[in-house]
Amino acid sequence: MNDFVRQLAETSAAEVIAALLGLAYLLLAVRRNLLCWLCAFLSTGIYLVLFARIGLYMQSLLNVFYLAMAVYGFLEWRRGRTASGAMRIERWGWRQHVLAAAAVTLATVVNGWLLVAYTDAAAPWLDSFVTWGSVVTTWMVARRVIDNWLYWLVVDAAAVWLYFSQKLWPTTLLFIVYLGIVVRGYVVWRREYHTQHADQDGTVANAVAPRAPG
Repeated sequence: MNDFVRQLAETSAAEVIAALLGLAYLLLAVRRNLLCWLCAFLSTGIYLVLFARIGLYMQSLLNVFYLAMAVYGFLEWRRGRTASGAMRIERWGWRQHVLAAAAVTLATVVNGWLLVAYTDAAAPWLDSFVTWGSVVTTWMVARRVIDNWLYWLVVDAAAVWLYFSQKLWPTTLLFIVYLGIVVRGYVVWRREYHTQHADQDGTVANAVAPRAPG
């Protein structure tokens, strides 16, 4: 316990700032606030450097992807709005989920093998899974797909162990907190999704309903 406290005290200010920005990103994402992407961009820039320094090469590359997705997500969320101005929430079918799971599995196996064979990467298999799982799930967030929260439960749980094993204490704590926020995010988005589709169904019903004579 004393060792944990000492190592936590020695944590760099940059990692603390990146973790706080990451927390702000997720809290704002739950509320469907466009500013979440600004926090994501800043947090990602810091983590890109931190991960490269400790040998989590795939996590570092992942943050290059996050930088691009922060810009894309901002534009996509601003574009995808309902008539009332709220962010429109989508849902994937089972075929898309099967393809996503297959893609993450294949990418993890290939990427993990390459890291083991050609690099000195730390935690190559877990690093690869968290990376490719995050790629798919971040794409889902940017595309406003409600199921992203369920994917994040799995990916973030794996990330907790990955960062704990590398003694990234603020980041480990951040991802533990993430797990709770992810559950909240799914509940909030699910409620909004049903509200939007109820309103949409009502509008369609009114549009096709026959007029009374007279």
